[in-house]
Amino acid sequence: MPENTTPVTELTSHYVNQVAGDLEQNLKEQERITAEITALQEQLATLQKDHTILVSMQQALGVTASKGTAVAPDSPVVPAPRKKPTAEPGKHRTGKAEPGARPRARKRSAKRTAGPAAAKAAAGAAQPTLVELVRDHLAQQSEPRSAAEVAEALGKAHPERAFQTKVVRTALESLVARNGAQRTKQGTSVFYTVTATAESAREARPPAE
Repeated sequence: MPENTTPVTELTSHYVNQVAGDLEQNLKEQERITAEITALQEQLATLQKDHTILVSMQQALGVTASKGTAVAPDSPVVPAPRKKPTAEPGKHRTGKAEPGARPRARKRSAKRTAGPAAAKAAAGAAQPTLVELVRDHLAQQSEPRSAAEVAEALGKAHPERAFQTKVVRTALESLVARNGAQRTKQGTSVFYTVTATAESAREARPPAE
């Protein structure tokens, strides 16, 4: 009887050792994968943060660029009359068409088209950029202001335009980079004030007509 139990005991011991080794290897593999996941999550968080900053900068630059290209509607006015001759080809075949009437209509149409386009272009060119609005607002304040406070004040002063806090913060940081504003910290909050140089330049600037 003892001879039969010995092989069974050795076999059991072999499997116990093998299972213990596999379990230890499994735990080490879990630790390795967990560490890799943690590192990847940190990289993802960094990329997402960078993405948010880049989008905010793109929006701020986009607002400035749109004001600079607002004069373009004047040039496309010329092609507008070209569509009208194709709509009246039949009148040339009769020989009885009044040649003087169409050119006058085209001139009137061109003037009507050019009028609103020129008005829109002038309005777009006269509209200040976001950076100018932010700088002028800070120059009127006696105390530092946060990006959220500046965005809220600009939204009330210019309800026809949208002011996001992130975009306003990017414009403020742009002013800081150009020595147009100063950044101060109070705890975890960041506040901005206009510099003396920027305020002098604003006072020297001629008033908008």
